[in-house]
Amino acid sequence: MSTKPQIITTVAELRDQLDQARARGQRIGCVPTMGNLHQGHLDLVTRAAELTDRVVVSIFVNPMQFGPNEDYDAYPRTLSADTEALTGTGCSVVFAPTVREVYPKGVNTEIDIPSLSTILCGQHRPSHFKGVATVVNKLLNIVRPDVAVFGNKDYQQLQVINTMVADLLMPVEIVGHDTTREPSGLAMSSRNAYLSESERHTAALLYQGLMEIASALRTDTGVAASVRAVEARLKGAGFALDYLEIRNADDLTQSSLNATRAVVLVAARLGRARLIDNLVVTLKKSPD
Repeated sequence: MSTKPQIITTVAELRDQLDQARARGQRIGCVPTMGNLHQGHLDLVTRAAELTDRVVVSIFVNPMQFGPNEDYDAYPRTLSADTEALTGTGCSVVFAPTVREVYPKGVNTEIDIPSLSTILCGQHRPSHFKGVATVVNKLLNIVRPDVAVFGNKDYQQLQVINTMVADLLMPVEIVGHDTTREPSGLAMSSRNAYLSESERHTAALLYQGLMEIASALRTDTGVAASVRAVEARLKGAGFALDYLEIRNADDLTQSSLNATRAVVLVAARLGRARLIDNLVVTLKKSPD
């Protein structure tokens, strides 16, 4: 019978337990989440369990990464259901702190990476990545994992975290894991719950559009025309586009002729939901 993970709510108790695990020679894994878990999250946990001996899943709806008029208050808090879902995934501990536990004296220190936090989603959510970097830094300092696993669906977020860890010489391996998709191709997201049945069907057009542009990139034929066609199709289907862009996959700069990998990124609103997705493409190189 699978064991339900233990719920810990304080930094002191979590650190004490993990210190004991490290003393036994165990490697620690961490999967930071905001809860309201779906199969994509569970796949991250399974991957962390493959790489380490003891996995901590944090469930914390971080107020710092929500802007004015965003869905912080409405974001589902489903700790009991999340703990049940994590049973059997390899998760040992659910760390579910309060806001006061994470920010005991408020927010006095912030982490910002302007080269990454002001582009793409950062243009439309100006303080978002500052909040993400700050809370992930806190969580990694609390857990001190050997490995932390994040989803590739949040591609810009993953680049922010990789840069922070490298710049601050943090002793943790960051692992990106493939996006988990619904049968339609729609990337799994907690915010998919905001979609109506008809909107969920329409939302599959995002991934279809990414694949169309990726195909043009691989053959280096009609890329600009493909982007324009996908933009028109999405807008015609009812999406409000924040962006649809091709960037260098390694650093999110504007893709250049010298790049070996590109990433096609999209963010769009459909009904109440803001959806993001991406597709990494290995570029065809001309022979010398």
